[in-house]
Amino acid sequence: MIEFYEPMLYMSTPEHPNTMGVLVILKEPVDGGILCDVVEKLRVRFPYFYVKAAAKGNDLCPVPNPMPMIVRNTWNPINLNSEASNLHLASWKYDGKRLAFEISHSLTDGAGVLPYIKSAIYLYLSQKTGVNFDPSGFRLPGDEIPESETGNPFAGLDIDGTDEPLYSKETTKDFYRLNTGADKDLRITYIKLSEGQLMQYCRSFDGSPNAFLSVMFARAVRSYDPESEKTISIAVAIDHKAMLGNHNNYRMGASVVELDFPKNRPLDDLMKSCTIARGQIMLQAQPENSLWAMKQKKALYAKLDQAPLEMKLGIMSKAAGSPRWSISISYANSRSFGPLDPYIDELYLLSEPDVTDVLCEVSCINHNFFLAIGQSFPSDSFVKVVLNELASVGIDCEVMGTEPLQLCGFNEFGQASSVMNLV
Repeated sequence: MIEFYEPMLYMSTPEHPNTMGVLVILKEPVDGGILCDVVEKLRVRFPYFYVKAAAKGNDLCPVPNPMPMIVRNTWNPINLNSEASNLHLASWKYDGKRLAFEISHSLTDGAGVLPYIKSAIYLYLSQKTGVNFDPSGFRLPGDEIPESETGNPFAGLDIDGTDEPLYSKETTKDFYRLNTGADKDLRITYIKLSEGQLMQYCRSFDGSPNAFLSVMFARAVRSYDPESEKTISIAVAIDHKAMLGNHNNYRMGASVVELDFPKNRPLDDLMKSCTIARGQIMLQAQPENSLWAMKQKKALYAKLDQAPLEMKLGIMSKAAGSPRWSISISYANSRSFGPLDPYIDELYLLSEPDVTDVLCEVSCINHNFFLAIGQSFPSDSFVKVVLNELASVGIDCEVMGTEPLQLCGFNEFGQASSVMNLV
């Protein structure tokens, strides 16, 4: 039986790849040779990202992958867990001034992957520019890898003895859907806005970036479809690891708290709306809730332990394909790449809107917030309404680009040579 904190690799399927990534846009074109060299050098510092899937009994586990991680000079996607990716569960790509790292979300989350991205950019720019940057705060080859980074992120906590939290929110069942079609047509829009302006609104209206943006998206839905009586459900990402005191571990610890915006609650009073949203976040984002969530996860792992792998794949695929909220918002704390900031123009986190119609990934660097708004439908009309709502409260936005969302897909585990040839 794999431990409850280990990656649940069968969260990724061909139908629902569950891929996440980070996109960095530099001020100069990317040197592919240097990038390939850097990616291989980082293997010794981040061995847990250089893995392939192996079947052990009725489970899938990550094991070291000695093959080079693929770095490709194209934005076209490939399948992870396939020959095209050297059976890796991650891959790099670059095109002009932009580069991106894409990885199975079952391995890690935004908090787990950003240290790797920062170290990659550090080594890349060191070689490209010849500048001796201050290494403080970067995880570099030759460092000792601490237990807090690779061990049990919840060591020392009494998970089995925890009681149900005093407050847990019921999930909204009949929530508003922006995508009314049956087929997916994934799009992404990149937006830049002033950190100073947004944070001033947060200070003035009792908000946080997550709460404020949740209110603005809810207002956008009401403007977009004023006749709808349905509750708007917005999921805000949290990190159970950080909630329980571990900010270093690489494993996927992301979950969500849910905000609801019923039709009978007016949204014209910005301060009141932000206060309610922030209160809903604070009630659910408590250590006791995270402890309880880990207890439930342990129970799920135990329940699935004896199930055949095919059954596990089916359970996770069905869960991944079930929309659960109207909109999701995720803000991974990037803030600064330190001495590397002057060499970076834009920074975006990427993820597929599998369990929601619209997903807003938020990052911050160089005194600007960057929003990557992914959606499962082709029309850009809703994003325009979001921009209008932000402009209505005096926040200047710049659309940096829009394109099809082309994250890596995922090869079927049952047919992957990495699984078939290992015992």
